[in-house]
Amino acid sequence: MFDRMQTLSQEALENIHNASMDILQNTGICFNSKKAAALFKQNEFKTDGNLVFFTEEKVRMAVENAPNAFTIRARDPQKTVHVGQDSFIALPTAGATNVTTLLGEHRPATLADFQNCCKLVQTSQQLDMAGYLMVQPNDIPSETAHLDMVAQYIQMCDKPIFGASNSGEAASDSIHLAGMAFGGKEDDIKSQPIVAAVVNAMSPLQFSEEQTDVIMEMAHWRQPLIITTMILAGSTGPVSLPGLLAQQNAEILAGVVLAQLVSSGTPVVYGSTSAPMDMKTTVSAVGAPETLKIACATTQLARYYDLPCRAGGNLTDSHYPDAQALAEGTLLLSTVVRSGVNFIFHSCGQLGSYISMSFEKWLIDEEILCNIRQMILPTEITPETIDVDLIKSVGVGGQYLTHPKTFTQFKNLSQPISFNRASYEKWCKAGKKPVENVVHEALKARLDSYQKPQLDQGIEQQINDYVARRKSAESNII
Repeated sequence: MFDRMQTLSQEALENIHNASMDILQNTGICFNSKKAAALFKQNEFKTDGNLVFFTEEKVRMAVENAPNAFTIRARDPQKTVHVGQDSFIALPTAGATNVTTLLGEHRPATLADFQNCCKLVQTSQQLDMAGYLMVQPNDIPSETAHLDMVAQYIQMCDKPIFGASNSGEAASDSIHLAGMAFGGKEDDIKSQPIVAAVVNAMSPLQFSEEQTDVIMEMAHWRQPLIITTMILAGSTGPVSLPGLLAQQNAEILAGVVLAQLVSSGTPVVYGSTSAPMDMKTTVSAVGAPETLKIACATTQLARYYDLPCRAGGNLTDSHYPDAQALAEGTLLLSTVVRSGVNFIFHSCGQLGSYISMSFEKWLIDEEILCNIRQMILPTEITPETIDVDLIKSVGVGGQYLTHPKTFTQFKNLSQPISFNRASYEKWCKAGKKPVENVVHEALKARLDSYQKPQLDQGIEQQINDYVARRKSAESNII
């Protein structure tokens, strides 16, 4: 199929791979963890303190041990997801400390906002998975916020669980809370993915102690890791995109190797949200064309290693769900879907280079995601679907509007949820509402439609007791 998006040649992919191997072997990656450094040394890696050097043989062995696809169980078995190969799953935005109102103003995110995110996830036809940090609540202690978010998501949603990854302890809490929802037996947890977590490299060429601990904790339980870089071109990595791709490749592969050393066969996802740094504002330009090119190349590198891939979704630098937000987000989301991404973070709701989220944009982005899913559905072309007899029966100058087959087939055509297809006169009569106002009015009905999925009361109490014990332990430490 002809596609004007750049397809990297085998030679180009091997050039990036070879450059990454040079970096890994001669410069190394710093894991700021004595425990990780000891594990590498025990497995005959060359080390210098916490600095680890990698041979190509060990990298390739680790990549080969990681599965090219896996499933993540959901409380509702019908919502279990497949990650890898030709499939993709969508998750909402995460990490914003603010919520943007319809007037374009920021207000601090709260736990109630997180709960509304859970309701939107549970009622969504487009989102496959969610969990920790859909927003960062400002009204609960940050030290234990992950406990509230993971526990409430498990209780409010029956889709697959995305766990906390701000520390090894938070990852451990996520695994134990998720385990309770699936029976709580250690062997069962290790035998099947039930919670995933993202790990971010600390570019250039290192992992923080906290993120290293997350890799080791998740891999110990054989739970999926989305190993991600967010290099800012010109700040934490080269301005040159080929150089940036080589650096991020080295960082991701180093994380993959550590996960496989802890437990061979641990599911990993090859991820990137790298973007250029805007030299005028010194912020990440996630809506820039370079971000699209990095994401497209990242998916191809993941396929080169036969690993599932993660990329950003409806990302924008705009601070309001306006034309800029929809243009930037749609360009990136459609690009990564067409490029073959498997795990899409920030599929809806993100604003302002991650500093904020918008419930209105969330609903608009869901509609965009729905349209993209429709766009990529294959069209089955057979003599039956062509139906020459129908065309011949209508003939020259006829009409299809009242034909019986039109009445039976028109329901296969897509219909908008919030986007306008009404005539100008009807649009005016309805108040000339822009789409952000339409979805703002629809938001309350969507939240009101939420129904809490069934969860055994004993399990729910077990989860609440665990959260209470861990909060008590944290308060004693503080």
